[in-house]
Amino acid sequence: MDEGQIRSASAKAERILHEVETVIVGKPHAVRQVLVGLIAGGHVLLEDIPGVGKTMLARAMSRAIGGTFRRIQFAPDLLPSDITGSNLYNQSTHEFVFRPGPIFANIVLADEINRATPKSQASLLEGMEESQVTVDGVTYDLPSPFFVMATANPIEFRGTFPLPETQMDRFLLRIGMGYPSHDDEIEVLSRQTRGHPIAHVNAVATVEDIQMIRAVAQEVHVEPSVKDYMVSLVEATRKNPRSLLGASPRGSLGLFKASRALALLDGRSFVTPDDVKRIAPMVLCHRISVDPQLAVQGVTPEHVVIEALEQVPVPLAAAS
Repeated sequence: MDEGQIRSASAKAERILHEVETVIVGKPHAVRQVLVGLIAGGHVLLEDIPGVGKTMLARAMSRAIGGTFRRIQFAPDLLPSDITGSNLYNQSTHEFVFRPGPIFANIVLADEINRATPKSQASLLEGMEESQVTVDGVTYDLPSPFFVMATANPIEFRGTFPLPETQMDRFLLRIGMGYPSHDDEIEVLSRQTRGHPIAHVNAVATVEDIQMIRAVAQEVHVEPSVKDYMVSLVEATRKNPRSLLGASPRGSLGLFKASRALALLDGRSFVTPDDVKRIAPMVLCHRISVDPQLAVQGVTPEHVVIEALEQVPVPLAAAS
């Protein structure tokens, strides 16, 4: 691959990162992981307690990359047609006309997705998997690129519904934000002295730039030994006796896509085993279910992934 293409794509991605970080203070890893999801052509679930900046990260990212943006506020009374759109009768033409819903955008923020009922949550499945929606038997293509950023509060909070496994598996990455440090929280206060900094976020990329970056990421080289390492990690989550359900083949594909995007952000034309290790928890943990009896004892999917990373031999892959 032309190293110039890598440098150009990496530089454009870095500009997006810097622009978003003018709003999101002290969370460079979370910002970077969201951009990995966008470049890899996947979708991202931001899961954490209320008030730590999940929605603001989504809004800042959407502003920085340009394109169309729609926000869907999920609630118990949200209907699937409120997301996908519906056919309305036009009295002047005596015909039904399709009115697109908010899912028809480059960037869709599914805010507090687990506050809606499972039926409404499921209305996103076709769009997330196939970049299309079907309404009354007619299929409509979604804009390209199409990227869903969903925010969710912990299931222990009142008024939330668990995301079904099929929905969770559609997200390439699950990312946590966490509380800011003491100094970072002071910086947050200082930056909002005269208004919110989100108002000053500029579009530093275009839809065409994102398409170009994605195309370059798809050319990032992955050694056969590194591919074997990815699959071995996923298989280890299935063989772990603590697992009720291990990661699906979509988990292997997720590691493949996300690792290439991460390598591109680092300015490299090849994936290293370290790329896989860094992104594996975000790609795999939400695809794993542990034995309920062990879960009561504090065993989590994170433990399963950590064990896999410790047990699976790391290949000595040559750079190409």
